Amino acid sequence: MDRLDSTLERFERLLARAEALLPPAQREPDWTAIAWRWRVPRTTGRGQLDAVRHASTITLDSLRNVDRQKALIAQNTRQFVAGLPANNVLLTGARGTGKSSLVKAVLNEFSGQGLRLIEVDKADLHDLPDIVDLVAGRPERFLVFCDDLSFEDGEAGYKALKVALDGSIAAQTDNVLIYATSNRRHLLPERMADNAGYKHDDEGELHPGEVVEEKISLSERFGLWVSFHSFRQGDYLDIARHWLTQLGGEWNAEVEREALQFALGRGSRSGRVAWQFARDRAGRDRLGMVEAMAALAAKQADPEALAARALALSGDALTDIPAGEDEL
Repeated sequence: MDRLDSTLERFERLLARAEALLPPAQREPDWTAIAWRWRVPRTTGRGQLDAVRHASTITLDSLRNVDRQKALIAQNTRQFVAGLPANNVLLTGARGTGKSSLVKAVLNEFSGQGLRLIEVDKADLHDLPDIVDLVAGRPERFLVFCDDLSFEDGEAGYKALKVALDGSIAAQTDNVLIYATSNRRHLLPERMADNAGYKHDDEGELHPGEVVEEKISLSERFGLWVSFHSFRQGDYLDIARHWLTQLGGEWNAEVEREALQFALGRGSRSGRVAWQFARDRAGRDRLGMVEAMAALAAKQADPEALAARALALSGDALTDIPAGEDEL
């Protein structure tokens, strides 16, 4: 019996060590959130949904000079949350024009109707089937959001996204859509060499058109394309004025000139640059007010300054008041 007990103890110790090496059980996502990020911890190697505790609060009304794009995205999303047919969306075009912000604003607009968002990095696109399976039985409507998406030739995520959009043997889940943003319309680099295959010689491709077909096959799987274009100067100033006012600042001719100089220094008149200028200007204005109040408080705390002020108010030493002191 002693030998048996000893053997059982050794087995228990071995089992305890083996259990320590196993990844922890998959935890249930926090379904009370409205947005999640798909994360693959190094310790487990298994993807999970991490709730976003402080999601962006931007609204559709806050986005300026993209009315046509707002209308298209809002209509498609309205159909989706209503359980009606809707399309996967690809938002492409100039940088800083509000592509990502529009997706976040749409989430805030329709979250009360059951819309939810899952942000997925390009490196994790091969997990899309797992994500779809995870939410397939849920009553909410999910947007899988891929931001700033672009691929180089041969990247694994390219094929995974193609299959997820329109190429799997599994039926597409009606409570999941993919919204992606990119600066490239076809998500892949397009080179002059792609057209070289059209030459008819002994080394040319038998089917040269297939080179270009492969380039555009992914973007064509998105049923709705929404294009964004660079802002004109008036559009940029309108956005900068809007955000500065929202942040409590004042707009005047001097501020307008400064906004134009700010954009010139950045080499872009985009909505992002307008937002950055507004934050910079509002922050400097507020800091100036704080420093002025601190200086005033310091003067008022100075006994000599208080005595001089009291004497000035009594009318006995008006000629001794420094310039501006009578305004305190």
